[in-house]
Amino acid sequence: MPKVHETTLEINLDALRHNFDFLKSKLQNNSLFLAVVKAFAYGSDAVAVANFLQKSGVDYFAVAYVSEGVDLRKAGITVPILVLHPQLGNLELAIKHALEPSLYSLKMLRAFEKAALDGNKSNYPIHIKFNTGLNRLGFKPEDIGVVVNALINASSLKVKSVFSHLAASEDLNERGFTENQIELYRSLSEKFINHFDYPIIRHLSNTSGVLNYPKAHFDMVRCGIGLYGYGNSRKESVNLRPIASLKSVISQIASVSIGESVGYNCGHTCKVDSKIATIPIGHADGIGRHYGHGIGAVSINQQKGYIVGNVCMDMIMVDVTTIGCKEGDEVLIFGSGLSAEGAAEAADSISYELITGISRRITRKFIK
Repeated sequence: MPKVHETTLEINLDALRHNFDFLKSKLQNNSLFLAVVKAFAYGSDAVAVANFLQKSGVDYFAVAYVSEGVDLRKAGITVPILVLHPQLGNLELAIKHALEPSLYSLKMLRAFEKAALDGNKSNYPIHIKFNTGLNRLGFKPEDIGVVVNALINASSLKVKSVFSHLAASEDLNERGFTENQIELYRSLSEKFINHFDYPIIRHLSNTSGVLNYPKAHFDMVRCGIGLYGYGNSRKESVNLRPIASLKSVISQIASVSIGESVGYNCGHTCKVDSKIATIPIGHADGIGRHYGHGIGAVSINQQKGYIVGNVCMDMIMVDVTTIGCKEGDEVLIFGSGLSAEGAAEAADSISYELITGISRRITRKFIK
């Protein structure tokens, strides 16, 4: 594969297809597949990923905010899009672009009903969210009666799905908690849909739910992190392929004498005569300051070099004293052989934070 000449995020569409096919192969009862493409498709490229998955036969997309759904619609995405966290100020915009909101409170339900009426809509598809233990967004289970009454009298709305969100599906130490959550959702969703004379989709499982709790697949599953190659555990991840590799180049190699410092605030002092490589990527690009001072590492010519001193806005400095390298050589920040999971763990973080934080100013390159 050609070497990069600037900081580049390579996105492997074959890996994306592999992850999609693998996760689909685990589904029970022909469950539908919803792909979560919020946060710029977990830091990759939402439009490119959504276009690829649309052609691959995905059934639904989910985004966090209306603006993300609008971007997909403008790019030609026609598959239904669930907006997980719509806000009161953009409900009309959601309707304009045929986006389907998650309604999680009476205030939001009534506001969207009014927006649909004002737009002369009838049977507009909506999704009702119940809180079954995550305690983030959602109606309480005891709110079923109130919600049903509000919906029965809302001719402008039609329930497309009723869903909830698992809180600890990746943590098998919390299996009891998750089993209770699944059963609570099963019970309340059955009670809810019995009030309607048309089919309503039920969905609960995220990536770890798909892999760890087959009985919780219901009518549809929602996969995010698994599509991008991470499974929340080494056991899960072994069957997945990270789709993104973050690469850069060595801009300059400086000889720094023993006792001299490197970077802002004299963040690193050389204990021996050293060679320090400067790489054009920094905290403005998603490599946070917590990766400095020897915590973060990169790979150069298949050898690990540690980040020294403070991470700068646009640059990191790496100790290459024992690495055979030259200016212009390629640098792997994460990817094959240096996983984002491992890099994040070293900084007491998670892969989600690292991959979703990659700046849009970084060049994206799609490979197969």
